Amino acid sequence: MEYTFENKPGTTGFILCCQCGTQIEPNPSNMCVACLRTQVDITEGIPKQGVLYFCRNCERYLQPPNHWVAAQLESRELLSVCLKKLGGLKTVRLIDAGFVWTEPHSQRIKTKLTVQKEVLNGAVLQQVFVVEFIVKNHMCDDCHRVEAKDFWRACVQIRQKTKHKKTFYYLEQIILKHKAHVNTVNIKPCHEGLDFFYIQQQDARKLVDFLNTVVPCRTQTAEELISHDIHNNTFNYKHTFSVEIVPICKDNVVCMPPKLAQQLGNINPLCLCYKVTNAIHVIDPSSLQVAEIKGPQYWRYPFLNVCEPKQLSEFMVIDVEIVADKDKPNKTPVSNKHVLANVCVNQVTSTGLSDQQYFCRTHLGHLLHPGDSVLGFNFTNCNLNHAEFDKMKADKIPDVMLVKKIFGDKNSRNKKRKWKLKHLHDDLHAETSSNERDYTDFLEDLEEDEAFRRNVDIYKDPSKLAVDADDTEDEELPQISLQEMLDDLHICTDATGPDGADMMMD
Repeated sequence: MEYTFENKPGTTGFILCCQCGTQIEPNPSNMCVACLRTQVDITEGIPKQGVLYFCRNCERYLQPPNHWVAAQLESRELLSVCLKKLGGLKTVRLIDAGFVWTEPHSQRIKTKLTVQKEVLNGAVLQQVFVVEFIVKNHMCDDCHRVEAKDFWRACVQIRQKTKHKKTFYYLEQIILKHKAHVNTVNIKPCHEGLDFFYIQQQDARKLVDFLNTVVPCRTQTAEELISHDIHNNTFNYKHTFSVEIVPICKDNVVCMPPKLAQQLGNINPLCLCYKVTNAIHVIDPSSLQVAEIKGPQYWRYPFLNVCEPKQLSEFMVIDVEIVADKDKPNKTPVSNKHVLANVCVNQVTSTGLSDQQYFCRTHLGHLLHPGDSVLGFNFTNCNLNHAEFDKMKADKIPDVMLVKKIFGDKNSRNKKRKWKLKHLHDDLHAETSSNERDYTDFLEDLEEDEAFRRNVDIYKDPSKLAVDADDTEDEELPQISLQEMLDDLHICTDATGPDGADMMMD
């Protein structure tokens, strides 16, 4: 221990200590430090040892009574937790506090404190001492519930009745970007969707409100009574939120009911869905007329797909002719991002090109050139069981509707892809042929549409950047620039590790 007196300006001369007679500078107690030490101990009410409870799963410390704080070794947050464990500090004046280095694996944390207190006859005594804390492992309530895996009070069931998972891949990236999955106890994939489990009902409601702002959907709620206390009239419920996303996705050919098409500006009922945000965006390829269908409007006049991307056929472009402004239909509103063109195509079969040529009008005039490959739906040799499609007149049904251009081979695009995405849970990406195909199509959609990837965090893939650094880029293939990619940030915080915290940038 070290004792010092507060310096008093203007003091001169020396006096003798009233206890031992040692010559000292004058002070209010008229005693030397050694004698004053035997008389007064200003740290008497402050404990010299303590216990800190540490959760190894979430790496947080317990701050009584029931609050867990995330803190690194020798951080201000950890020092605050240690000081709050010392109740006797209220009787003294804290001047300085810091950590004394200890072996990180020793489960010991030492703090060095400097305090002052007024003692005999108004003398101010300053003292330095060390408090040792023993770190004990204790699982917090949140981690305990996560380990139980069956404990939850609210569940959000997200469903979409489609045959692919491209919507959920996109929804996963939006949830990660906005951190909407905070306080999730568990995430389980199931048939046609995902289940999010929460401890508190308000956390589940936050996710439901977030989903209503990013995708067109409708919500239903239900509750199950678990227990009832008849003495104080309290009830314990489990709440379930069912969120159903509209079964319309990007690149789907749709046929709307006549009443809905009339409300959307007399648009052709047979349209193409080119984008899905918080609304369904459709376009008429024959006139470039566009419309937005909100979630409530869709559920008032529901309709299904005429075909899905798996049912599209490959065509070869023979000739492209841009439609002049004077020949365009006089309809509003129209898309400014697409170009209307008359296209002649041949269907690609297993034996080569077919003999029959098809003439159609498409919205992909800004992308197509003779010799390009394009995916489309052939209405001339299809057998559809669709109630709204059967009501349409034959003159309004085209022979072929072109959906999207094919940019190169899938295998070559996968090899040249220099970026990657984060995932919520490994179980959501089970290795099946269907899932791999859907995920690859989702990655290609991100590359081809800049507006589609604005809500997605794209990270650099260091392994691909190192391997493909000298490869020549194909200018025709859609690419994501390095400016749009984020550095993959890894933060390793081990409260009992050798360095406390280690940060690396890839």
